[in-house]
Amino acid sequence: MITNNPFSEMATHISPSMMKSYVVLMILFVIGGTVLDMMHKQSAKYFFANSKKAQTGAKRKVGGGKKAGLAVKTVANEVLTSSEFCNSKRRLSHLMTMYGFIFFVVTTALLIFKYTGADAKEAPVLIALLWHLGALSLCVGGYWFWFKIRVDVASSGVKWNQFNGRGDLFILGLLATATFALLWSFTQAIGLGGFAVLMFALFIISSTVLFGSVYWSKFAHMFFKPAAAFQKKVAQADGSNENLPADYDLTDPELQAKFPDLPTYLGKNPPNMGLGIKREAPRHY
Repeated sequence: MITNNPFSEMATHISPSMMKSYVVLMILFVIGGTVLDMMHKQSAKYFFANSKKAQTGAKRKVGGGKKAGLAVKTVANEVLTSSEFCNSKRRLSHLMTMYGFIFFVVTTALLIFKYTGADAKEAPVLIALLWHLGALSLCVGGYWFWFKIRVDVASSGVKWNQFNGRGDLFILGLLATATFALLWSFTQAIGLGGFAVLMFALFIISSTVLFGSVYWSKFAHMFFKPAAAFQKKVAQADGSNENLPADYDLTDPELQAKFPDLPTYLGKNPPNMGLGIKREAPRHY
């Protein structure tokens, strides 16, 4: 089952050109929804205004080479490995969902555009396998988050059967799309014709909701998160630090001369305040 191209078999009922048109329509939904989301929330306007504000408060110039290095670091940390999640279970769940979604979407496009149709070649086993494994990884990571991590009182503490409107639209759309995709492939492979058609219809409905609701869901945030992380690194490198105070050493004589009231409140030799929130292992996000 997991090495078969389910779209090739469905081509006997639905023309490949219709499948390709549907994929293009979903891409347009994502682009349109993201643009509308930017216009509504004015995310891009805020991003560029904040960047310009940071430049005026910069204490040093960051060259192109340094910025390129920060961009690589952003991709490696915030994008590829999701290092912003301190909780290892939450991080693993996110990575399984993210990479599962990427493999699932990319292989779906390959299977439809290149390996479906009367004149198309048979899909390589690896691509069909990655389609199924991508959907499975998405399901494992997503259901783990929904039924285990999300309900933990140390994080969100939300009941598994509680739907938080637009906030949950994205994850539920992901889970429904991947789940019905796997059920459709399985039922089609074992010859359950009518049930397979039902699973395919639910798969199409779920994916339409997922990509068609970008404007209302959290889908668009994946495009802004890397940009915001990169801007934060640049602000730290040029000294503007988003107008936040520097991380001072309270025992530094130069600092005490700059802020002469420090000894009044903390003494001449201020004690170490400790690790603060980092004094215990993170159990939250």
